[in-house]
Amino acid sequence: MLKKFISQVFGRKPAKTKDGKNAATILKKSQHGIPKERLSRGGLQTCEGLAKAGFKAFIVGGAVRDLMLGGTPKDYDVATNATPEEVRAVFRRSRIIGRRFRIVHVLFGAETVEVSTFRTADLKDATTDEHGRVLRDNVFGSQADDATRRDFSINALYYDPIEETVIDYHGGVKDLRAKVLRIIGDPATRYREDPVRMLRVTRFAARLGFSIDAKTRAPIKELASLLSNVPSSRLFDEMMKLLLSGHAVACIKQLRGEHLHHGLLPLLDVILEQPLGEKFVMLALKRTDERINMGKGVSPGFLFASLLWHEVLTEWNKLKAKGEHAMPALFEAMSIVIDTQKDKLAIQHRITADMREIWALQPRFERRNGRMPYKLLEHPRFRAAYDFVLLRAASGEIDKELAEWWTVFQEADPDARNAMTLAARSTATAGGVMGNPADPTKRKRRRRPRKNADAPGEAAASAGE
Repeated sequence: MLKKFISQVFGRKPAKTKDGKNAATILKKSQHGIPKERLSRGGLQTCEGLAKAGFKAFIVGGAVRDLMLGGTPKDYDVATNATPEEVRAVFRRSRIIGRRFRIVHVLFGAETVEVSTFRTADLKDATTDEHGRVLRDNVFGSQADDATRRDFSINALYYDPIEETVIDYHGGVKDLRAKVLRIIGDPATRYREDPVRMLRVTRFAARLGFSIDAKTRAPIKELASLLSNVPSSRLFDEMMKLLLSGHAVACIKQLRGEHLHHGLLPLLDVILEQPLGEKFVMLALKRTDERINMGKGVSPGFLFASLLWHEVLTEWNKLKAKGEHAMPALFEAMSIVIDTQKDKLAIQHRITADMREIWALQPRFERRNGRMPYKLLEHPRFRAAYDFVLLRAASGEIDKELAEWWTVFQEADPDARNAMTLAARSTATAGGVMGNPADPTKRKRRRRPRKNADAPGEAAASAGE
């Protein structure tokens, strides 16, 4: 009776695979609840195109997981028994990419569908480093092999849009319903093959609100140091996925809970131990999450500028204490912080350029008299720098009066702006900007000496003559 009940709930089981393992559970449409109409145009047409060419093709991974959870996938991956060259021959608008494992990008307008050939579960011919990390692996296999090679059970689900069935080799549906993250195979071995999986498990747990299976969690703390062997470009990509997931706050908390934040952003772990720095960073991440969940855009440059600002401040203050002038010291501090990060994360140049501009504009917000406020308003990066000022004020780093002044100034009419700058000049003359002593570096206008003939005594003598 129990077996019959399980079969009715989870579907029928076909014959075992050639190696006698990994018998699949097949769920019908009435059991998995995914209507074909919910698939993207690109995902559906990729599977249909390969099927017409005589191949098997399935939507796989995160897209199936998200569809079963009632969400909308951000992108679609397809797994097939066709080789990359055969996929390329079916779709004119496609290209083969990748070194470690070749895949095909099939283009449908703005949508890109990633198509991979089933991979083998046997890694004896794969190229690995001394720690067991897989460097190159282009050996193809069966669908059952491919399922075994995937990281977590909830990501090893295959949706067949032709038959409208879901194929589950590793109990992914059961884990999905139990809200549990479980790695496929021996956890330590899988983390050594690809240490980034330790970051992925924490990201998925935070994003989905799932718990991590005890065996899956156990080796993470011990093996966390393996992340230092991962190429910086891969770490950067994973960090971007984490920060732009819409659940960045939860992800950072999860990373700390799994002891993975140390070394990922070398300076971030220091910031998170300082009350003001932690408040600033967590507020920045919270606002990022809010924007993403509202469907608004987010600037990676602004985000990384926020994450590393307090380290820039620390270096800046050190340099000024040594007697360096403020602005040269600020630029030097920026370089120190960014160079430190480059050793770990391959932050793109366009992003570091945005970061530098946002940081460099911060002192200019304190100069509110004369023409300086007008010039700052015209700067192309004003809005991002202004939002950064708002963040600094909200976290308690600077006086809220400065942020409020700029909020009013940018919306004021010309007469009101003129009055505000005149008032700011009086404040600066009396007590300096934001209550600080008047800037000693500003040169006073030197009076031109009068001519001798204009001296009162000499003029009188001249008149007496």
